[in-house]
Amino acid sequence: MIFIKLNKKLNSIKKGERVIEIEKKILVIDDNKDICTTIKGYLKNYNYIVDTVQEYKEALNMLNKEFDLIMLDIMMPGMDGIELCKIIRDKVNCPIIFISAKILEEDKIEALSVGGDDYITKPFSFKELKARIESHLRREERLKNKKFYMLSSGNVVIDVLSNEIFCNGEKLKLTKKEYRLIKFLAMNKKIVFSKEKIFNNVWGVNSESYLETVTECIKNIRKKLKILDEANSYITTVYGRGYKWEVKNEK
Repeated sequence: MIFIKLNKKLNSIKKGERVIEIEKKILVIDDNKDICTTIKGYLKNYNYIVDTVQEYKEALNMLNKEFDLIMLDIMMPGMDGIELCKIIRDKVNCPIIFISAKILEEDKIEALSVGGDDYITKPFSFKELKARIESHLRREERLKNKKFYMLSSGNVVIDVLSNEIFCNGEKLKLTKKEYRLIKFLAMNKKIVFSKEKIFNNVWGVNSESYLETVTECIKNIRKKLKILDEANSYITTVYGRGYKWEVKNEK
């Protein structure tokens, strides 16, 4: 797993202009020392400062620090990346990329359902690894440089920065859990999630609430959306499997 932290420095150049030099610090956490050494050697060629750690407890001790991106290896002894992600996601908002030899669709869905933003299948090229890292960092930088960031689906618009959701221009009055549930499903459109997956992501694995609260929460969301948009249901029930976010004729 890889943590990336960016430290920005401003330096003067000709004509009074100023540029930003970005120093990227990377921590690789993997129980395989050879993998750590190889990744470190490759990324150093692109001016990354790379440290390596080979056990998950040291990663947990780093949660009090601020990072811009986290990359998790799934299969690790003691605590796998899925369980570690559940802990991390409650504490950070940065992108999380999974790397894994697991190639089944359900494995990818599980990784996304616990808070992952991306999934890279092993074996992968180092060029792809570097491209994924840079892509997520650029996107995060654009978010920081914008006053608002909007996610649109059908007639629903989610303002990620202000934690507000609008339907046909009207702001929805939502509880925190309703907001998180809509955001989670909308950001993973057309992927079916079981009630258990939704509960773990929105309420958390240590929540004392009951699983039935997922059904009640979705029922309330549907009522609120229906008042402002009768043409779309948004949250679709897939019988025997769970729920997904889906809008008619949306690509």
